Amino acid sequence: MSVIDIGSNSIRLVIYEGVARSPTALFNEKMLAGLGRGLVTTGQLDPDGVRRAVAEFGRFRALSEQARAESLHVLATAAARDAENGPDFIRRAEDILGTEIRVLSGREEAGYSALGVISGFHRADGIVGDLGGGSLELVDVAGQAIGEGITLPLGGLRLQDMARGSIAAAAKIARREIARAPWLSAGEGRTFYCVGGTWRNLGRLHMSVTGYPLDVMHHYEIGQDGAERFLKRVAKGDLDKMKGIGRVSKNRRALLPYGAVVLQEIMRAMKPARIVVSALGVREGYLYSLLPEAARRDDPLISAAEELALLRSRSVTHARELTEWTGGAFAALGIEETEEEARYRRAACLLADIGWRAHPEYRGTQSLNIIAHASLIGIDHPGRAFIALANLFRHEGLFDDALSPEMRALATPRYVERARILGGLLRVVYLLTASMPGVIPKLVWQRRNGTLTLLVPRSHAALMGERPQGRMAQLARVVGVELALAVADA
Repeated sequence: MSVIDIGSNSIRLVIYEGVARSPTALFNEKMLAGLGRGLVTTGQLDPDGVRRAVAEFGRFRALSEQARAESLHVLATAAARDAENGPDFIRRAEDILGTEIRVLSGREEAGYSALGVISGFHRADGIVGDLGGGSLELVDVAGQAIGEGITLPLGGLRLQDMARGSIAAAAKIARREIARAPWLSAGEGRTFYCVGGTWRNLGRLHMSVTGYPLDVMHHYEIGQDGAERFLKRVAKGDLDKMKGIGRVSKNRRALLPYGAVVLQEIMRAMKPARIVVSALGVREGYLYSLLPEAARRDDPLISAAEELALLRSRSVTHARELTEWTGGAFAALGIEETEEEARYRRAACLLADIGWRAHPEYRGTQSLNIIAHASLIGIDHPGRAFIALANLFRHEGLFDDALSPEMRALATPRYVERARILGGLLRVVYLLTASMPGVIPKLVWQRRNGTLTLLVPRSHAALMGERPQGRMAQLARVVGVELALAVADA
């Protein structure tokens, strides 16, 4: 299916593989039309933006048809909603696109933004802020529940117009408008989720300024310590001297100071514990709303990992067996897991064989790169590093501390150690199964004379050998426990 999102600043076409818990984009294209430019003073959509958008709609429709999309869904937000000539523009667009356009109310836009964050984060808890060109939607989320919300006229283009290009005036307007949402104080100590292109570009710029090692925007956290200093610098408008500004398109740069002052005022009113960037917003929230209720409750990380395992591993059944068996192995080794750690371990197992087609010397590197940069949701960056490292250790060995310093820097010391243990377990098991299902459920842990022993059924005794024994000895060195590999008595 295809979704076109007609925003106040940008218009984007995304063609999805289908409606899924963790949707995959087959094609993604945008144009910065600037429809909302000058709306405050004229009450009209920008004429040049209208001309360019209308000219591009035919191409977007053709791309959707070329991709064999079964349906085309079109959403329009603040500019089309508020402009006097918005209805005429929508009629022209409908004629070209050949489908009805849904013009979202402020409440609907906030609701879909909230659903986008709910779909992209495991048990989201905080305030969602979707900053577009024409409006800012703020809404409280807690798990699957959507709480109080408000739409404010603080979109980048609109704020620029209202402030007549003055950042100082924009800050005053932002403070006045955000005061209309006193319930923001209920977000103190929770997470503020940044949605929208301006804030994503602020996050991208922050990555460059701080030398962040992973170029993945979803779930990127702007640390509280340096956030205020960074936002003050951006708000001054001296962007050309900032490291990484070349990664932000020139059309977007002018709005960064306005996005910065709005975020400053939100931080002042809310006092969040963390600021996290979401790559998912209205479009993804709309897709999520189309899912059956049962599918909405699925874990997005596990769903995405299952899909990758199905596409890339030798046996998805073998990968699923690993998820259950490694849980028992951790318990046998006395390793306790939080719910989050268990989710990440399961995902690591599902992804453990995705690099098998690469040359043996590069399987670990390829697996790490795929995982580190995959479009995974429902996982933070330290968790992503844990999964990538577990698969690197599984291929490259357990004792080379020079492996992937970037991922080690992202992962906590606890995650690095657990990734090593999980990698060690995988190194043993893959030598006993030839990467095929059926054996793993028969491998049982048993304590024998003070030694924790992994028993291979007698029917599969021929799978034993020097290499599996050697791998078990390596694992024992990592966990600091006496381990053995033996054939079961009966």
